[in-house]
Amino acid sequence: MHLCKIRLKNYRRLADVKIDLDREISIFVGANNSGKTSVAHAMHFFTGGARDRVSFHDISACRWSDIDLFEAGQADSALPALSLDLWFSVEQADLHRVIDLLPNLEWQGTMVGVRIAFAPRNEAETLTRFQERHVQAQEAVAALGHPESEEPYVAPPRTLREYLEDELQREYEFKYFVLDEAQFNEKLEPNQDYEPQELLRDQGRTGKDIVNSLIKVDFLHAQRHLSDSEGGSRAEELSRHLSRFYQRNLERHGDDYNAIRALADSETLLNQHLEQVFADTLQRLAQLGYPGLTNPRLMIKSALNPATVMNSQDGAHVHYALNNEGLTLPDKYNGLGFKNLIYMVVELLDLHAQWLATKEKRPPLHLVFVEEPEAHLHAQLQQVFVNKVLEILAAEDDAPDGFHTQLALTTHSPHILYERGFQPIRYFRREGIGIAQASKVLNLSEFYRVTANPSRDFLERYLKLTHCDLFFADAAVLVEGNVERLVMPQMIAKAAPGLRSCYLSVLEIGGAYAHLFRTLIEYIGITTLVVTDLDSVNGPTDEENENDAEPVDGNDEEEAVAAGSTCTPETPDAVTSNQMLAQWLPGRHRIDELLSVEDCCKELPADLSRIGAIRVCYPGTVPLEHNGEQIERAGRTLEVAFAFDNLDWTQQAVNRELKLRVRAPQNLEDLVEKLHNKVHSSSYRKTDFALALLAKDPDAWNVPLYIAEGLEWLEATLGVAVDENDQQEGDTA
Repeated sequence: MHLCKIRLKNYRRLADVKIDLDREISIFVGANNSGKTSVAHAMHFFTGGARDRVSFHDISACRWSDIDLFEAGQADSALPALSLDLWFSVEQADLHRVIDLLPNLEWQGTMVGVRIAFAPRNEAETLTRFQERHVQAQEAVAALGHPESEEPYVAPPRTLREYLEDELQREYEFKYFVLDEAQFNEKLEPNQDYEPQELLRDQGRTGKDIVNSLIKVDFLHAQRHLSDSEGGSRAEELSRHLSRFYQRNLERHGDDYNAIRALADSETLLNQHLEQVFADTLQRLAQLGYPGLTNPRLMIKSALNPATVMNSQDGAHVHYALNNEGLTLPDKYNGLGFKNLIYMVVELLDLHAQWLATKEKRPPLHLVFVEEPEAHLHAQLQQVFVNKVLEILAAEDDAPDGFHTQLALTTHSPHILYERGFQPIRYFRREGIGIAQASKVLNLSEFYRVTANPSRDFLERYLKLTHCDLFFADAAVLVEGNVERLVMPQMIAKAAPGLRSCYLSVLEIGGAYAHLFRTLIEYIGITTLVVTDLDSVNGPTDEENENDAEPVDGNDEEEAVAAGSTCTPETPDAVTSNQMLAQWLPGRHRIDELLSVEDCCKELPADLSRIGAIRVCYPGTVPLEHNGEQIERAGRTLEVAFAFDNLDWTQQAVNRELKLRVRAPQNLEDLVEKLHNKVHSSSYRKTDFALALLAKDPDAWNVPLYIAEGLEWLEATLGVAVDENDQQEGDTA
């Protein structure tokens, strides 16, 4: 038995989300403020059934207008209700646990569901009480009088919304309903006119009792306060005062050897006891691979001495063994990351042990939310934690008798995704703006199932190789190769400085493989700019061969020659070897069509939520001028396009490190031809060009026109464009 699906409605920015939970571990990812942690808060609120944990602002902002409509008396309007649907996957052996949730005796399904709603007690009475309170307030103000020169003062509560801000916990209550799987479709949408059966108190058991008999929810926060400061609670301060008092009087007892011997004997016995008690815990910690070959071994050691015996906080310390001869150091002398790892594991073991210790009426499910486990952990420890945490929590009680633990991690770490792949990922996508902002949760295991190879395996392996941060970004920039990745930050600063305020994921994917990202990009709906090369090659001798051309990587000239030799874009009948341009956007194969296509063909518009727009940019035809000559040409790659947009500058001797200078060209045509041949020769090192460019003054060169246009589009699409006057003032400052 496990919790397989949940549906949240009207809770914060989770106006209506459905989340499929993995049987073992689910990983919640997404940009900041996308609602990941709100899921854990909602689970605590609804399963705990405590009205004091909710405030008016926990109601989704997009539902506030419903309150105004209800106050105005509009037909079919109603006060919003917050709700959580829990769907449990059950087997035959689990039926006795969920007997209260079976909708009828003929039930033959695989899931049982319960809805926990935080809804108005009585809408009509709520409205009446507000109106009475409003009238009373205005009468009280009128009795005080006001100067004729002033506007009449309207006392609160002025609106029903304002009334509920103070009285929500009194006007709303928890209600529980049994959900019938047969009345829902595959997307968990109920049939029309379906009304779930309310769970009323039966033989002393309330809906809350039934829910809590099935699931226990715990939460490990990201703020773990692991510093070595002495701040603490009032009780800890009292202990320190007593300890200091004892220390001040220590001298008068310094020669009491009987007391000292008693403490030493007690310390020895206590150390043996601590070693025995913590043996299992320390053994589980060792499964994390830490300590390693050179790291100190972990041990628990008491600290019984006259100065600290009165201080419960300092009565026992974690120590680190430096060698086998008994030399140790207290925990404060080890790194914060190691302490954080130990803290999380011990906390999880403690939560798990508390659940296991519930001998009578123990809930069969234990759901633990871990918020941002990567806090204070370096990359390797993050991977160790997520890879070993389930093994650490494994217990004999966990398997045959139906008891089960599920984990849900909220994270911004691509290193955690590295260990788990696509299937446990639940992507929280932000939608809408202003008061209409909300989130949608996408199940990447579904994407994994419906995506065919080679795309699926390629994408999953790519994530492992690159620690992809695509799932945490505001937008993605897919670039051709290492050169574009190196120079992109500088080009963003020059052409679209507003993008520096966004979290961009710059992924190096290559022209031959960019189209394989199409399924993932379009599935998660992230705004994306693709910066790629034109990659012109000689075309086939006839149109039939054109359709049979093998896809090649535009960065690999040897493969390009095999399918069609590299050529300038102006070569008659030239085609592109770039599969991004041929198979995705703009979906053209011939170079002359790519150079003449309209901008609208290079873009996929955003959806109604103003997200998910995609645009490709590649070198286009630009005017060239040198020594009085003028022609128009297109660069095949970034390096050639950069030289075209900075022709005079790249031909200066002082910039020869860029390897774009052509010596003694006969004319402009000859310069262009030799420049193309130089960049595409086997001796040309493109990375050297990028590194040399980074060493130059960025004010001296221009961003290639096609990249500048693409970055400006992305800046405008994300709504972060910087006013030129403001930018100039900032540069001056």
